[in-house]
Amino acid sequence: MAAPPITAEELEDLREAFTKIDVDNDGIISKDELDAVLKAANLSLPGYRVREMIQELSKSSEELNFDKFTEIVHGLKSAEVAKTFKKAITKKEGICNVAGTSEQTGTQHSYSEEEKVAFVNWINKALEKDPDCKHVLPMDPNTNDLFTAMGDGIVLCKMINLSVADTIDERTINKKKLTPFTIQENLNLALNSASAIGCHVVNIGAEDLKEGRQHLVLGLLWQVIKIGLFADIELSRNEALIALLRDGESLEDLMKLSPEELLLRWANYHLEEAGCGKINNFNNDIKDSKAYYNLLNQVAPKGDEEGIPPIAVDMSGLREKDDLKRAELMLDQADRLGCRQFVMPTDVVRGNPKLNLAFVANLFNKYPALKKPENQDIDWSSIEGETREERTFRNWMNSLGVNPRVNHLYADIDDALVIFQLYEKIKVPVDWDRVNKPPYPKLSSNMKKLENCNYAVELGKKEAKFSLVGIAGQDLNEGNRTLTLALLWQLMRRYTLNILEDLGDGQKVIDETIVSWVNDNLTRAGKSTISSFKDRSISTSMPVLDLIDTIQPGSIRYDLLKTEDLTDEEKLNNAKYAISMSRKIGARVYALPEDLVEVKPKMVMTVFACLMARGLRKLK
Repeated sequence: MAAPPITAEELEDLREAFTKIDVDNDGIISKDELDAVLKAANLSLPGYRVREMIQELSKSSEELNFDKFTEIVHGLKSAEVAKTFKKAITKKEGICNVAGTSEQTGTQHSYSEEEKVAFVNWINKALEKDPDCKHVLPMDPNTNDLFTAMGDGIVLCKMINLSVADTIDERTINKKKLTPFTIQENLNLALNSASAIGCHVVNIGAEDLKEGRQHLVLGLLWQVIKIGLFADIELSRNEALIALLRDGESLEDLMKLSPEELLLRWANYHLEEAGCGKINNFNNDIKDSKAYYNLLNQVAPKGDEEGIPPIAVDMSGLREKDDLKRAELMLDQADRLGCRQFVMPTDVVRGNPKLNLAFVANLFNKYPALKKPENQDIDWSSIEGETREERTFRNWMNSLGVNPRVNHLYADIDDALVIFQLYEKIKVPVDWDRVNKPPYPKLSSNMKKLENCNYAVELGKKEAKFSLVGIAGQDLNEGNRTLTLALLWQLMRRYTLNILEDLGDGQKVIDETIVSWVNDNLTRAGKSTISSFKDRSISTSMPVLDLIDTIQPGSIRYDLLKTEDLTDEEKLNNAKYAISMSRKIGARVYALPEDLVEVKPKMVMTVFACLMARGLRKLK
């Protein structure tokens, strides 16, 4: 007999349990945490059964997200956990069910009303002066305005640019006299640009946004907002974060921390300065608002910096006995600092981890209250910013949904788990029984990671047939930049070429194949051709723009471009337009405008390959 569907009430219990374990709030947990999340949901299983399930999951590259978790529970429900499937004791608030159920689990999709309200308020404030958004703003947080407003793609494009400046060339956004076709272009542009900044959009399509599917809209918006909030919580962009370095800790240790970990350490740094106890998370430990009160008091301007008036935080609310009232009084003080965004008093008291994380990140961005240490023996030259190439690879990996998310390119792939997931993306089979999985034993942690890296190099040489001369597992484990990038490039290149081969019915594709296809199309349109991906004419972006115009005739506004005797600034303007137009017509391009201007052959190849894929899809 088929298991009965999971009820909405039971689904709320599961979501709450999942959220407790998903501490970084990215919607994904480690497969090894399955036991913990089952226990959090009060679902008892024998240890051997859980180990078997984890082993099965580890053989798959599929992420353990909430949908997968509910699928697992649904499969267990009728047999093993029926007696222990605990009903909610009290009615949960803030979870809304929406139309449509999962065929696999029989569960309804749902979304958080609190998150909708928070995102609406954030967008209203962020875009309140943007004339292109006046047709939908301000949105009413108590209605479904948000889901309607996202339907034409303009708001999403604007939010992407707020998170990562200049991702989308404003000239490519259709803003007036919108038609179904121009709306589709905006949504293509938004989704492909979101992917380019590292959002996982594999299961989201233009139709989902057009129809305002709530859970998908909120999921994508959270990714975009989070990327913007976390942008400066990184050592190379904010050297004052070195103040968080602990005794006996190296600079390298600090640089490996994720933005979430840095935020928690930042909060505890100020709480310690205030003589208060530390917190371990932004959900259960902040519910009484007391940590927030002390954090606000510590970071509020004291008037010791020229031009910045002091703001006194009224701490009397700490004496309030009711948690909800205390939270409201605390947020009144946050409002005086201009940092009340993202949370309502109920979000604090319930410990909504996603919204509280956003609240703290916004507070950090406005009032970090850190000073770069002086007279310390610190090698400042070792704090290097991320190169364009590194950022492109990192965003590409994250857009594919690798787990864990890659925040720091070398530190986050030093155990090769992400590399193995990328191998599976390019159809190279991974023997997961050979892979060591976290948590690693303390004494042999690095040895286990090194074994993984050795296996990753072995796969590259034997199965993927990559050129990995001089590359050993130790190079990946220790983060050798040149050699690690060499492997990542070959992974990205194979991924791109696989897409072309799938569209071309398995016909092998090499660089010359792409150049030939590009030139055939340019010649038919009477345009100038290229000799290779090193052709200097590419620095003007005209070959790319001309190719786009052959794929979608009339799409390029040549009146917006300078075509002869270009300055460096004019070349960059053309390149920005070319990259955004590529995404607008449906090509998922990860390269950056500077790659075209500087004619970086590797990235140039990916641009033309993505456009070729778009052209081939048009013929299908």
